Amino acid sequence: MKIKNISYKKLNIFGCYLISPKLFKDDRGSFQEIYNEKNFYKITGIKKSFKQNNISVSNKNVLRGLHFQIKKPQGKLIKVLNGSIFDVFVDLRKKSPTYKKVQAISLNKSDNSILWLPPGIAHGFYSITSNVILNYKVTEFYDPKDEYTLKWNDEDLKIKWPSKKPILSKKDKYECLSFYNVLEITN
Repeated sequence: MKIKNISYKKLNIFGCYLISPKLFKDDRGSFQEIYNEKNFYKITGIKKSFKQNNISVSNKNVLRGLHFQIKKPQGKLIKVLNGSIFDVFVDLRKKSPTYKKVQAISLNKSDNSILWLPPGIAHGFYSITSNVILNYKVTEFYDPKDEYTLKWNDEDLKIKWPSKKPILSKKDKYECLSFYNVLEITN
C-alpha cells in the first residue's frame, strides 16, 4: 500500500506495520522523514503520542529482549540507524486475532524501513552486525517496575534466532519468564 512518499505493508501480527518512507538523495547526502503524525494515523489508525525517544547501541551477537510491559504497555516505532538486526515480536494481547503469534523479520540501515509495534507486543532483537544503532520512539514512559522479559529461547515460541549462544544481559538471561507464565500474568 502507498501514501505519498511512503509505502507500507501489514505484517502477520495484527496492528504491526513495516513502513518505508521515501529516502531523498542528492550530492549533499540524504533526507528521510521517519515520523509524520498525519501519515502515521492514515497507516495505523492510531492516535498515540510518543513519550520517549530512545537510542540503543549493540555489539555483534547481542540479543536484547523479549521485553514487554503489563500496566502501561509501550507501542514502539523502531528504526535501524546503523547495522542489521533480526527482530522478533510476540502478540500478548488477549483480544487480538493474532494472540500468541510470533513474527521475525530482518531490518537494516540500507532498507530504510521503520517497524511499528502496537502496545501489548513483546519485542526483542539480535544484532547481526557490530555497532548496531537502533532508534525507537515509545508511547509510554519507561517504568522498571513494569518491565518483564519473555524467555528468548522458550521452546513454545520456536524462534530460530541466528545464534544459540547470544550475548545477553543478566536480566535477559536470568530474570525471564516462560511463555506459559507470561500468558498467566497477562490475562
